[in-house]
Amino acid sequence: MRKSEVLERIRGCGVVPAVRVDTEEQALRALEALGHGGISVAEVAMSMPQAARVLDRAISRFGDCMLIGAGTVLDAETARHCILAGAQFIVSPALNVSTIEICRRYSVAVFAGALTPTEILTAWTAGADCVKVFPVSAAGGVSYIKAIRAPLPQVELLPMGGVSLESAADYIQAGCFALGVGNDLVSVSNLGDDGGAAITQRAAEYRARIEGIRKKR
Repeated sequence: MRKSEVLERIRGCGVVPAVRVDTEEQALRALEALGHGGISVAEVAMSMPQAARVLDRAISRFGDCMLIGAGTVLDAETARHCILAGAQFIVSPALNVSTIEICRRYSVAVFAGALTPTEILTAWTAGADCVKVFPVSAAGGVSYIKAIRAPLPQVELLPMGGVSLESAADYIQAGCFALGVGNDLVSVSNLGDDGGAAITQRAAEYRARIEGIRKKR
């Protein structure tokens, strides 16, 4: 799939869940539950145990029906490994220009992490397809996004770090490309003993909330 198609699909979905759980089995269950809830995009965090194996299994099992990316990618070497494994996009919590460069070399979408205006502009200028504003809640949440977008309206932003179902509509209304969501959507507790029904329900609620606010814009 071309990078432009990947980006358009992520924008259309509106949510990029971070799958960071304890085991491979939990990760696969979480991805299946997200799909049942209407979310067709997810990142597998490279900070979870046996992350490379989990990424391989996730792509093998869900690659035909979901966009599977790699998250918490801290350097170019890890990004390259994930890309060669089949990751369709790369997400980082911090700004590493070498990571952006390797993704551009392979024509893979990259969401570089940044927080300050200087970091955000640096990431965008270096070629990030979207800038992950992290941790957004610690910087002021929606009000911070609005403040950033005033002088930098051309920069695509993905807020993450404290984004919740309750704030989802406000972030979309503020002009965000999509939402990065962690424990509010995917957590071990939400997996439960019922195959992840709580994740499926919350995923559907996120999609409905986002689609609702987009129709009003």
